[in-house]
Amino acid sequence: MNFHEYQAKKLFAQYGIPVPAGTVAATPLAAVEAARELGGNMWVVKAQVHAGGRGKAGGVKLAKSLEEVRVESERMLSMKISTYQTGGLELPVESVLIAEAVDIESELYLSALVDRAHRCVTFMGSAAGGVDIEQVAQTEPEKIFTVNINNTAGLQPYQSRKMGFGMGLNGTQVRQLGKIMSGLYRLFRDKDLSLIEVNPLIIDKAGNLLALDAKINADDNALFRHPELASMRDEAQEDPTEVAASKHDLNYVTLDGNIGCMVNGAGLAMATMDVIKLNGGEPANFLDVGGGSNASRVKEAFKLILSSTNLESILVNIFGGIVRCDEIAEGIIAAIREVGVTVPVVVRLEGTNVEKGKTLLNESGLAIIAANDLNDAAQKAVAAAA
Repeated sequence: MNFHEYQAKKLFAQYGIPVPAGTVAATPLAAVEAARELGGNMWVVKAQVHAGGRGKAGGVKLAKSLEEVRVESERMLSMKISTYQTGGLELPVESVLIAEAVDIESELYLSALVDRAHRCVTFMGSAAGGVDIEQVAQTEPEKIFTVNINNTAGLQPYQSRKMGFGMGLNGTQVRQLGKIMSGLYRLFRDKDLSLIEVNPLIIDKAGNLLALDAKINADDNALFRHPELASMRDEAQEDPTEVAASKHDLNYVTLDGNIGCMVNGAGLAMATMDVIKLNGGEPANFLDVGGGSNASRVKEAFKLILSSTNLESILVNIFGGIVRCDEIAEGIIAAIREVGVTVPVVVRLEGTNVEKGKTLLNESGLAIIAANDLNDAAQKAVAAAA
């Protein structure tokens, strides 16, 4: 689950991480009032969307008067933003953050994430922060410093000092960084997060560190422990098909291919997509219907697959362990009849009650293409799509 910047900064403030003063607004009038309450004569208007790179898309502007705040807020609230992080989606801007303008001396980068290779939380930092940090990672990786945090001991003061001096900070700033990293680490662990990114973490004209931006991702699997985080979810910022899938406990990810996939089991789903690719095809989605699927879930899965505009064929690959193949067959038949599937459907069944399942498919009177194994199914799905 992703968070808006204003939500992330609210969490930052709860853990003692310094952030600029700011107020979220959903209308131009509310934005002007927010700027007036903040005071000063210069503000930053920031579109609230779940994507980086919004500044280059016109979603971050400096306003030097209340009228400019109104104009920029009105413009942004009518925008849809698409960046390299949105996966082709155009995200609606339904609110803006009005923040105090800060004089920036330099921009740094700081993040915390789950490092699966080392099985721990890892901090990454760089003195080369800002909008082009991805380019720095590609061309000058030596400018990025990493610190792996021991899961038992937690973040140690010497690790924060190591990061600070690696980023070229002075003694006072290193101590400030230590407090910020300590707060971020506690936030990460307390809320079961998967990513925190501060880009930029700035040094202001007074020489102090300030989190100018904030990005947080939470682990969906732990949200049941954090209802206060779950309540912050903004479904308008998500792929509508993936939102619909989550309501039926289906694991779905939209891809840009033309062969729909319905598989039970995440590992088998990954293998199915690999075999499709090996046979020259392109998967239109990742869809794991789960080990305990039934006819109703299969029907909902078909509806999700059919939402793809590029769909040319569908491959159903089911291994019946907990779930019975005859139940899956009944779901496939019901879905094709009810939903009105017009593209070729290739089905490979294996496992519990497989012969009964195949019989149901063969006697359905529907144009279902039977497959003997996974490779045969992939070849037939690719040929049907072509």
